[in-house]
Amino acid sequence: MTVEKVDATLADFGAHFERLFASPDAASDGKVKLLLFLADREPGSSLTWCPDCNVAEPVIYERLEALRGRDAVLLRAYVGDKPTWRDPAHPWRVDPRFALTGVPTLIRWEGGAAAARLGDEEAHLKDKVDALLGAGSN
Repeated sequence: MTVEKVDATLADFGAHFERLFASPDAASDGKVKLLLFLADREPGSSLTWCPDCNVAEPVIYERLEALRGRDAVLLRAYVGDKPTWRDPAHPWRVDPRFALTGVPTLIRWEGGAAAARLGDEEAHLKDKVDALLGAGSN
């Protein structure tokens, strides 16, 4: 199993999302499609400004590596700095496809929509991540 990880910002998210999730080729490639919304990394650090993201991220990557027999694509979408993220009009807060309320948020995408989701209060729990990864069709 391989996991293709792609990083996106607010500025380039649309193009990545279209190519990896919404195009006809992506729809038929058989890969597990995952969106991971995270806080931006602190300058000069591998950590984000969000403590929950820093706890959940390694758990999610560990569980992804345990996913057997399926290829996956993980689009890591960085929400911006704290002031950008806290704006109630943040594009991913108001977009009905995502309707984010917190970070990290992990979404399994199937059939053009969110099939399963873990919010900031669950994204660090191995059993919850495993359940999300096993959700849907195989």
